Amino acid sequence: MCTDHSPEVFVMLEDGIAYVREGEDILNDPGGARSLARVPERCVAGVLQSVQVCPGECIFIETDADDIIVPTGV
Repeated sequence: MCTDHSPEVFVMLEDGIAYVREGEDILNDPGGARSLARVPERCVAGVLQSVQVCPGECIFIETDADDIIVPTGV
């Protein structure tokens, strides 16, 4: 569902798991040091909607001063 609400931030890979991306980079290292994606301001509403409808409740948002950051491996 997250790929429907925010396709610029979430992408579905062959393993059937949705991951976050930052630009063209797909961050598929859940929990790893490089597992956070900065969300462009224009995509924040879609990401927040994705959080609300996620059936697995596995999208977590962190905020950083001016940015919303989404961990990978949702």
